[in-house]
Amino acid sequence: MYEDLTDRDLDRIIGMAWEDRTPFEAIKLQFGLSESQVIKLMRRTLKSSSFKLWRKRVHSGVSQKHLKKRNPEIDRFRCSRQKHISMNKISKR
Repeated sequence: MYEDLTDRDLDRIIGMAWEDRTPFEAIKLQFGLSESQVIKLMRRTLKSSSFKLWRKRVHSGVSQKHLKKRNPEIDRFRCSRQKHISMNKISKR
């Protein structure tokens, strides 16, 4: 499942999973990994204590990892000040 992903892709997925405002649907759109696959990836790559902290944060009220829990006024996957990212490719300046 993860064999076709590069180290850079895996780093990006883990980073996106840690970000509170990046929903699982964005990871699915860019990399084709479902929420359960992301959870398995995080469990496999993180230390046990880090994985527990991440899961606790995802299920807390702080994280907006699920689109259904988000404010409907938020219609983007990234901060408006973040560099433009399109289908996991960072645009050149």
